[in-house]
Amino acid sequence: MDATTVGWITAHRPSFRTARDPELPALRPFARRLLPLTGLPLTWYAEPRLADSIHGVRHAMRTAALAALLAETRKLGTEETVTLIVAAAVHDCRREHDQDDRGHGERGARWLLRSAAMVLEHFGLPNNQPERIRQAAVAIRLHEIPYAEFTPVDETDHATARTVSDLLKTADALDRYRLPKLKWWPDDRFVRVVAPDRLKEFAFDLVVRSESAYAAGIGSTESVITALTDRGLV
Repeated sequence: MDATTVGWITAHRPSFRTARDPELPALRPFARRLLPLTGLPLTWYAEPRLADSIHGVRHAMRTAALAALLAETRKLGTEETVTLIVAAAVHDCRREHDQDDRGHGERGARWLLRSAAMVLEHFGLPNNQPERIRQAAVAIRLHEIPYAEFTPVDETDHATARTVSDLLKTADALDRYRLPKLKWWPDDRFVRVVAPDRLKEFAFDLVVRSESAYAAGIGSTESVITALTDRGLV
């Protein structure tokens, strides 16, 4: 993203109604440890040229951070929170382009099932965790499919990983403030878990901070880590 686009986003800051929202919760130590690792190796991307694009490293890292905060607001246990963070980190890594790219969720799910040992090792997690990988794969497959378009098979899969799937969809949607049209920004009608305005405000500020750093010449991973550090999340 260039500085002009960052300036346009900044100028269109929404009016967030945060007066009645509680402060965002602190992340637990395991989540703080995982977030810097969500800057994935380039070799994990189906198209490494997309790593710095709107669906690349910065989007993945911000989505993972937003997922971690959603997990705290919903009081998820450690296992589900870790699964959610991993799913968020890799959910778009098998994209072939930045347009609609229908099927990238399915490709990502299949890749995760094939690459489970490598992914778990990268995040410093125990290797033999088939249920974690299965739930993450379901969430990744479903993240691109609108709820209104779920097939009976989708509904069945969703029922087996409901929490992780719903929170990944919401976290992914919260990072839509990076897109250069207001009609593409977060819309509560399309999610089942609605984020509080304070988290929406955080998501907006995270886009502005990290994309400003990237436009200034800082690398994708470092730009998000810097923004998260400024907010005390890592």
